[in-house]
Amino acid sequence: MNAANEFLKVSADYQLGSLDTEAQHAFTTSLSQMAHEDVSEAVKLMHHVDIHALRQMQAKAAPLADLARAVAVTFDAGRRVFLCGCGATGRLSLSIEIFCRMGVLPSPDPERVVAFMAGGDLALIKAIETFEDHPEYGARQLEELGFVEGDLLIATTEGGETPFVIGAAERAAELSTNRPWFLYCNPDEQLIKVAARSKRVIENPAIRKLNLAVGAMAVAGSTRLQASTVLMAAIGFAFMHTRDPENAPGEVAKLLRQVLHHDGQFLVPFIEHEADVYERGAFVLYESERFGITVVTDTTERAPTFSLAAFEKQDDPTAPAAWCHFLMPEQADACSAWKALLHREPRTLEWPDVQHLAGAQVLACYDFSAQLPVRRQIRTGDAEHLPFRIGGGAGEMVWEFDGLRERIDLADVPEFHAHLLLKMFMNIHSTLVMGRLGRYLDNLMTYVKPSNNKLIDRAVRYVRLLAQRRTGKLPGYERVTRMLFEEREKLKPGEPIVLKTLAALGVEV
Repeated sequence: MNAANEFLKVSADYQLGSLDTEAQHAFTTSLSQMAHEDVSEAVKLMHHVDIHALRQMQAKAAPLADLARAVAVTFDAGRRVFLCGCGATGRLSLSIEIFCRMGVLPSPDPERVVAFMAGGDLALIKAIETFEDHPEYGARQLEELGFVEGDLLIATTEGGETPFVIGAAERAAELSTNRPWFLYCNPDEQLIKVAARSKRVIENPAIRKLNLAVGAMAVAGSTRLQASTVLMAAIGFAFMHTRDPENAPGEVAKLLRQVLHHDGQFLVPFIEHEADVYERGAFVLYESERFGITVVTDTTERAPTFSLAAFEKQDDPTAPAAWCHFLMPEQADACSAWKALLHREPRTLEWPDVQHLAGAQVLACYDFSAQLPVRRQIRTGDAEHLPFRIGGGAGEMVWEFDGLRERIDLADVPEFHAHLLLKMFMNIHSTLVMGRLGRYLDNLMTYVKPSNNKLIDRAVRYVRLLAQRRTGKLPGYERVTRMLFEEREKLKPGEPIVLKTLAALGVEV
């Protein structure tokens, strides 16, 4: 019980249930049931949540002009713009850098846009557990990438309380008079009450803040959804308008019109069919060259959100095959695939204490090249591996999966907006596939993987909430925490920690 004791010592700093991003959205309290009974209606509900979030973003968009000016001033001075985040915001930070390297977003020199996430580039496809709990890691990664006077950091944290991101932002404020930006999605008054670290950064005059609070997520706490969408949009719109900053806020209205026009109903047969594929024991290989970083982000985030097997480490023959995996069939080996995805050499962490988790040798064991299908066939025997391709030429997006095909007309839609639309489509798609497979209850992440302090508290909170709903009694926080740690020790891959802990409490679901 040492682990439980260590968590309980600091648990007050991670009890975040009062934050908007942890709340249950009123639109989606029956989302898991709807995913089974009426997929079309479930798509409509999630589409409404996206629209609601973008409308709230539109009301807060004026500061995007200042963010665009800050990026422009930095570039004009010959300095670099750094971006950082953790988990979903880390992936969106890397995405912005990749978009600059691809020409999707403008920059004077792609080498002057540098993104990093907690755990290095490997964390793009594999969660590096507990990393986000360390502010000193954020500061250290920033410094090792060469951040100096005149450089600008744009730090993103959906909740506004991630220690890693706060550590990076505070260190940037010490190293450069070009004040860093801190972007987040919860009201200041909530954050100041629940987390001293958030209060410290919000009240720091050396750090510029952009609050993009947009309410609850479609699935409670799943900030890979609406929160990361608006944060990515905000940064991308600033990059789009470095030459005309006053026009950056107007991009939100343009995106909103596009989302209103594309209701996502084409997703229904894709959702139903992919869920059926998994139920019969088959696998899916997602392929995309044009939209690679957006596709790999969604497929990666399914593992920690729904306790699925992550992309398998190829030197571990015992690792279970991921239900879905990203594939770049035009790349000959793992090294070339990583370079093609990132549009640069990978950046890894060779620190003695984390090298075994996030170093170059570990990264090389994760393969999404042309070699992957053969490797997976060896791993899974006679199981089917069905290709799911997302691509298309200019002005369109095409989805193709096992006989299903849909062309989405994107004439006159900027390429960055196309990636944002795809992100929202894929978020709806994967969430409802998992809903059909019972991977959440109502709109609660019952399969959440308690791999860091924030997620441990979330799991404890859900156990207590569901127990109270079913018994009328609220079990104590310490009791549930200790029981959760006991169940975590016995948990098998793919089992739901929240439901297992409920069962241990004697509560039927």
